[in-house]
Amino acid sequence: MAEPIRSKRISDLANAAPTPQNTPASTTNSYIASHAAEPSISTIQEEDKAAVVAGLANNPHLLSMIQGKLTGLVGKSSGYISSLPAPVKERISGLKGIQKKHSELEAEFRKEILELEKKYAGLYKPLYARRAEIVIGTIEPSADEIEVGKQEEEDEDDEDIEEEDEDEKDAEPPFPADVKGIPEFWLTALKNMPSLAESITEKDEQALKALIDITVEYIDEPGFKLVFKFAANDFFTNSTISKTYYYQAETTFDGDYIYDHADGDEINWKAGKNLTVKVEKKKQRNKHTKATRTVEKVIPVESFFNFFSPPVAPEDEDDEDDLPEDLEVRLQLDYQLGEEIKDKLVPRAIDWFTGAALEYEDLDGLDQDDFDDYEDEDDDEDNEDDDDDDDENDDAKPKQEAAECKQS
Repeated sequence: MAEPIRSKRISDLANAAPTPQNTPASTTNSYIASHAAEPSISTIQEEDKAAVVAGLANNPHLLSMIQGKLTGLVGKSSGYISSLPAPVKERISGLKGIQKKHSELEAEFRKEILELEKKYAGLYKPLYARRAEIVIGTIEPSADEIEVGKQEEEDEDDEDIEEEDEDEKDAEPPFPADVKGIPEFWLTALKNMPSLAESITEKDEQALKALIDITVEYIDEPGFKLVFKFAANDFFTNSTISKTYYYQAETTFDGDYIYDHADGDEINWKAGKNLTVKVEKKKQRNKHTKATRTVEKVIPVESFFNFFSPPVAPEDEDDEDDLPEDLEVRLQLDYQLGEEIKDKLVPRAIDWFTGAALEYEDLDGLDQDDFDDYEDEDDDEDNEDDDDDDDENDDAKPKQEAAECKQS
């Protein structure tokens, strides 16, 4: 719905930055590609070219100068548009006028989408309320709801799940048969979302077992609020902990909303139960009196509940030198987590609880590091043959003592 996060300072710079005209987006690559052509002198050998490149790499001053020259080209006109005849320039201005009208309509389109989201949020509300009551055990689903759900299950391919159930059918159930509702519903759903699971620690799980519902509320200004509802627990006194995301009043060139900032509720932790910090005790001795004292040092730690203390972008540009290097990344991640909870977790909580939602995730969006290299049986046989050849070659060579076996 909204464009990825941008801090105020960064967005202001983006709006003020000149627009390149007929200038490649990647100045370095395109400039080198178009100007650093292969030398036409046939006497230059590959070794000579490699030596030249190595010399450049070892001269930081020269590289800095070249980079500065290339950076200066960004945003500068190539002269093509200014060289066009006056009638052509007027036509270009006319197209810009048409594009301006299109952008205004697109902005209205985005606003209407937001209003449509709010409308259907009201229609979803009674369904979410009924889901919450079933989860906590105040009501039971109707016979019709159960029948529709079973029919849905029959339409799904659950072979793997059935095999797992067959293997574990003799295992002792984790909860008694007369347990109310669906225990640990939201904790399980959160842990099944890869983007959220990595932030949940073992200690967090004990507190998140008390999570009984998550809802989305739309606010008067552009933005939304996530409300986490908790039963009484041993960690904090809050019955609800909310986090509100705000969009900027202006939209992007494409009409998308731009994330501005987020506010989270303060968590009223019970004594010694704050999951976002750890307390280290250290004894100190006075050099003169030899008396000892115990000093406590509070150290921040990773926790899911840090989600409610979002990073803040500075409003004063004078403070930019004191900013952590990863602030932009943290702001981006915080925004993405909020959007995923709003758009994925809350609407399809039951699918995240069962794990079925993982099948619908876009695998194209995963990093290459998430996958291992795959080799079929033929490749394995070829690799085995190669290994045999290597072994034969190794036998023909004098063996050396392994490095870790050498003794001084």
